[in-house]
Amino acid sequence: MTLKPLKRHKALQPLSREHHFGLLLCWKIRMGIKNNIAVSRIATYASWFYQTHLIPHFRIEETVIFPILEANHKYIIKALEDHALIEHLFKNPIISEDDLKAIEQALEQHIRFEERILFPEIQKNASEAQMFDIEKIHQSEPFQDNLTDEFWRKTD
Repeated sequence: MTLKPLKRHKALQPLSREHHFGLLLCWKIRMGIKNNIAVSRIATYASWFYQTHLIPHFRIEETVIFPILEANHKYIIKALEDHALIEHLFKNPIISEDDLKAIEQALEQHIRFEERILFPEIQKNASEAQMFDIEKIHQSEPFQDNLTDEFWRKTD
């Protein structure tokens, strides 16, 4: 017997779309490394993404989404630890491929955890009133990318 995936509640869909762009950042980092792009170019984009997209995303999750579960819930504890690790990785100078790989791996694992484990748990436990509040607070906005240096595009 296989379980049918839980359809994402529309209140959480904007956050899932933001996760998609986080995974796209991970892909761009991998492409940059694969194509031997200078670490500084990749780091400039990654830092911009962190400031512009990840910080606000983490704050919405921490203030609006996570409180649906108890603060001592193991999934909330893990998510907050993940946020702290990712913030730490970005706040340190990004000077090597290893620094970029650490960011890419931590971010991808975190997003997969939230999408596959945490969000279904939140959705299962949230009341309709809580989901309605999420919808009111966090609306989907079109993703604005920084295309100043599209290092991830293959240029043969």
